[in-house]
Amino acid sequence: MSSEETMAIAVPNLGSEFPADRFLDRELSWLAFNQRVLELAEDPNVYLLERINFCAIFASNLDEFFMVRVAGLKRRIATGLAVRSSSGLEPQEVLSAISDKAHELQTRHAELFIKVLKPLMKEKAIHIVRWNYLDENQKKTLHEYFQNQIFPVLTPLAVDPAHPFPYISGLSLNLAVVLQNPVNGREHFARVKVPPLLPRFVKIPGEAGSGQMFVPLEDIIGEFLGQLFPGMDVLQHHTFRVTRNEDLEVDEEEGENLLIALEKELLRRRFGPPVRLEVANDINPQVLDLLIRELDISEEDVYHLPSPLDLRGLFEIASIKRPDLHFPPHQVITNRYLRPVEDKDVSIFAAMRQRDILVHHPYESFSTSVQSFLVQAAADPKVLAIKQTLYRTSGDSPIVDALISAAEAGKQVLALVEIKARFDEQNNIAWARKLEQAGVHVVYGIVGLKTHCKLSLVIRQEGNQLRRYCHVGTGNYNPKTARYYEDYGLLTSRESVGEDLTKLFNQLSGYAPDSEFKSLMVSPHGVREGLLERIEREIAHREAGKPARVRIKVNSLVDEQIIDALYRASNAGVDVEILVRGMCALRPGVPGLSDNIQVRSILGRYLEHSRIFGFLGGGDPEIFIGSADMMHRNLDRRVEALVRISQPDHIRELNAFFDLAMNPGTASWHLAADGNWVRHQYDRDGATLADFQDQVMREIAGKKIPR
Repeated sequence: MSSEETMAIAVPNLGSEFPADRFLDRELSWLAFNQRVLELAEDPNVYLLERINFCAIFASNLDEFFMVRVAGLKRRIATGLAVRSSSGLEPQEVLSAISDKAHELQTRHAELFIKVLKPLMKEKAIHIVRWNYLDENQKKTLHEYFQNQIFPVLTPLAVDPAHPFPYISGLSLNLAVVLQNPVNGREHFARVKVPPLLPRFVKIPGEAGSGQMFVPLEDIIGEFLGQLFPGMDVLQHHTFRVTRNEDLEVDEEEGENLLIALEKELLRRRFGPPVRLEVANDINPQVLDLLIRELDISEEDVYHLPSPLDLRGLFEIASIKRPDLHFPPHQVITNRYLRPVEDKDVSIFAAMRQRDILVHHPYESFSTSVQSFLVQAAADPKVLAIKQTLYRTSGDSPIVDALISAAEAGKQVLALVEIKARFDEQNNIAWARKLEQAGVHVVYGIVGLKTHCKLSLVIRQEGNQLRRYCHVGTGNYNPKTARYYEDYGLLTSRESVGEDLTKLFNQLSGYAPDSEFKSLMVSPHGVREGLLERIEREIAHREAGKPARVRIKVNSLVDEQIIDALYRASNAGVDVEILVRGMCALRPGVPGLSDNIQVRSILGRYLEHSRIFGFLGGGDPEIFIGSADMMHRNLDRRVEALVRISQPDHIRELNAFFDLAMNPGTASWHLAADGNWVRHQYDRDGATLADFQDQVMREIAGKKIPR
């Protein structure tokens, strides 16, 4: 059914029949997600360096939350645009609740590292030490390192009548330095920025077998501050860190070239207002008062933490090559239909003509499936055109290289680059220009909408006809993140999908607003409508005594219309199973509202990123995969695409995926009606429940090609 036909079906106004407090707050739900990440860092059963990695992920996640979500809320409050949230909380109530929970989590996170993880690392001969712990030879070595590598790039900034308080860049680690002039006894303040391009934790050379020792970079700088201020006495120094509003505001209606407008906005982003101040908990009160006053920040936004601050730097420690302290590696395999035969590479086009191919990353290799599809297309003389969306990709992407090679070979190549992908804008601008210089037709999508769908279309001359080969995925065309993001992708030469992708690319690069789709649901005018229609259909099937069930796997579920439809399905007796990685505003298990809804969350070595939507359909099941989360921005302000899975074996595979995830014997978090997530990792006898991702790997590795 087309998106337009779907839109024509009347969907009832569901909200009036449900209680006003039926939604959990989305911001607090996000903090609950990051708490689950923290719980992995706290878990003594997780390998030590993986716990360190989860510590760093928690810190990085929280930074982005403040830069975007908290900053946006503060901006709306300041401008008078903030309204009561769907959870019923007033904007200031949400902000206060965020502050309370964030303070609790940040303190818990810092103390976990100081009191638990550092001692455990020490037991494993990985030492993060302070300056006073070092012997004289080590101090001498670090003094030389300071002289040669650190001192030349430091820029001390004084504060006095001739030097105003300096601009403090977002997420930078800084030293607040109090100096005294020995001649007149006057005290002065200065700021020294810790260079972000140097290692956050500096490794001290040591003898083989003696373990590894690291010192925080700010400790080394602090020890030699006197060299930055000759003739002055250094009385004290303290670390601090500022988080700023770094969300972008680009008015695409102004008519200015979007690339130029975005570049200007990226410069403005650096000067966004502060939203959080982190300080070492031994900071001098007078220094803290100065920072609060000069940064114009409230006491509520100050976070007192034990040193070291900015634990994102633990990514460096987590990457230490100690196999005994990491998850045992999974063997990444090539999809069974794409494996070499008698040492000869398979033609992906030939394989796709035989059947649809469903690939599951990172268990199945991205490079031997999606990447090979595009590389083969670029090199194949029968390929006439390649059309591709790029939302996020890596700096040395073979995908980009393949598109450039294809253009240089004379093929028609269209790349739809979403340059507004948050925090990847600068990278995407660079690759857009590189593609344009190579002769690729680069477009930036539809004004007012982000292009988030993951699509590739290859047109190939076969005899006297053209054949279309397609990839529709749930994840980005990024070979690096494909190693640890869990995603699905469909490789297909199905004619209906090829027709739909042709129409969609024409809509994105030209003018085709009235396109109708057969195998796709496309937002902003088709995904929500299509899903609501199918939920209503499941209700009708249930009432008619036919098989009915709804299964949804997403990163976030906060759209009120979708949630109300799921409540309606639950009230009709339809079983609803939801797998959500991040935010969930739905309250499961509320009597009379959501008795038949279960919500689970799985976090682990891979980031669960795929989006799947399944409906029993009265015995004629429908399953879709695609790029859309259940959020307003995805359904109303983005171009998203879901593709229907048609092969029975693929439908069975995706249902088996859900069966395993929802199984009581699989470790997961369960969402309660009050919004609390409860971790289930042991059975009644105390035995550890099955690790979902390990089990998926075993099942995929055991698959054979049917004969």
